[in-house]
Amino acid sequence: MSGTDDTSDVGADGTRASDTGADTNAGPGAGGPGTDAGSTPGAGGNDTDAGDSGTDAGSARSGGGNDTNAPPTLTTPRGRRPVVAALMLGMALAAIDGTIVSTAVPQIVGDLGGLAVFSWLFSGYLLAVTVTLPLYGKLSDTFGRKPVLIAGIVLFLVGSVLCAAAWNMAALIAFRIVQGLGGGALQGTVQTIAADLYPLKERPRIQAKLSTVWATSAVAGPVVGGLLAGYADWRWIFLINLPVGAVALWLVVRHLHEPARPRPAARPRVDWAGALAVFATGALLLTALVQGGVAWPWLSAPSLGLLGASAVLAALTVVIERRAAEPIIPGWVWRRRTIASVNLALGALGLLMVAPTVFLPTYAQSVLGLGPIAAGFVLSVMTLSWPVTAALSDRVYNRIGFRLTAMIGIGAALLILLAFPLLPYPGEPWHPALLMLLLGAALGLFQLPLIVGVQSTVGWAERGTTTASVLFCRQLGQSIGAAVFGAVANGVLAARLLDAPVTGLPDDLDAVARALEDPGALSAAATDYLRRAVDSAVDHVYIGAAGAAALALLALITLAPRRFPVITETAEAAEVPRTVGAADRQDTSS
Repeated sequence: MSGTDDTSDVGADGTRASDTGADTNAGPGAGGPGTDAGSTPGAGGNDTDAGDSGTDAGSARSGGGNDTNAPPTLTTPRGRRPVVAALMLGMALAAIDGTIVSTAVPQIVGDLGGLAVFSWLFSGYLLAVTVTLPLYGKLSDTFGRKPVLIAGIVLFLVGSVLCAAAWNMAALIAFRIVQGLGGGALQGTVQTIAADLYPLKERPRIQAKLSTVWATSAVAGPVVGGLLAGYADWRWIFLINLPVGAVALWLVVRHLHEPARPRPAARPRVDWAGALAVFATGALLLTALVQGGVAWPWLSAPSLGLLGASAVLAALTVVIERRAAEPIIPGWVWRRRTIASVNLALGALGLLMVAPTVFLPTYAQSVLGLGPIAAGFVLSVMTLSWPVTAALSDRVYNRIGFRLTAMIGIGAALLILLAFPLLPYPGEPWHPALLMLLLGAALGLFQLPLIVGVQSTVGWAERGTTTASVLFCRQLGQSIGAAVFGAVANGVLAARLLDAPVTGLPDDLDAVARALEDPGALSAAATDYLRRAVDSAVDHVYIGAAGAAALALLALITLAPRRFPVITETAEAAEVPRTVGAADRQDTSS
């Protein structure tokens, strides 16, 4: 990549058209050699965004940003197959571990104790995954994807063994954090390698597979966790990671072969000071968001102290990163309009996803009176439509571009979220299930074009950092959403309970949900009042989620360039050859 902003584009006549957000001072990122999109011979006149108008002189119009002069891909389906299998297994490890523990909490608490702090089984894992994403992204750009992925799998498996051997709740929480340190490497590096393996026109295929793995794991996790905790022992929840991780590790070691890169003139330096600052800032901020309003009131000394300290550390992080030769979070991540807009849009996606994933099960059980399994099905239908539209999204963005496709998806999601408060009370289970089916379809059309698009605007040497920044913003948005919407739901519920027809009712959403599980303890009038209160609280959460969707749409309208400046296969091949599988090495050497 050159020093110019990645929003520079190539017009239909083959001339460069600089975007208004061009950053002429942006450095070369990870320091990898190469040229900017459009500056490589043979790439100058291609269509730089999937489906946008513009052709090379004398060349046919190409969808998906393909250059008709680009060399054929170095990979074959036979060579990719074991590597893709490893990526899917690695993604399954990271995805299922976020949900598999949930249904085993009673057994874990009964064995180890620690009821007051068990929520850190989830918070600690999420915290470790989120704050390490930028570090792993930078390391993968500096030292390669394979060593980072191997280290992530090994660390995750070590954490799993330690979790299975935990002797009390404090030890289990600490070992979950170790798992999360490996999970951060898995999430970011798997997505990056997927983009390395496939040319632009084929990336929706692998991204759809990874989305399917994530969706399946989200649904299967609680079921598997409940079965193991109920019929075996909760420690098997962590031990089953070992065979899966071992197979993934063997496939990566045996079949993933990264291309040889030019030896750098100077030894690569890791910005450990910046990494520590990012980690400390994220840890304090996420602790404040996760525990605020739960372990202590929002306006209490612990909340204000943590938020103030995280603000100070954030300012210190900016100073350290500006002075670092190879910063963990480079400034170009936010100076380039394409990446900045996608970061903000997917941060808003993390924010709005809290509504269906956290509050919909409570709504289904407390308002509709469904059991846990049926409530899970209401949510799981979203995971059925999401991968389908994600897999088909290339047929849309090949015609109208990444930005417009994502705007259509998030615009539809906005309308669907606004429709939720209009559902009748108490309604039928298929009402929210239908909305979730439509929401999954809309978000599949929104998320995948942005991920594929932003990965295609950078070369190999910047792709890990770019992918990690996108995932980091989405994870951070999810944490902020859990805190904000939790406060909204409890605030609405408290206001409704002030006018309750009876006294002695619980005063927060979790306590109300537990009370409604035993309706015999309440009068019919009190039960109905509580159900209506929960319905109103969740309605307000969905309105807030619609606001998050509007923010994502606004980010794309105001910040995203009309055409994503896609780097062609020719330009990327000039920077570094494509990652290949073992079979491809045999093919190319024969």
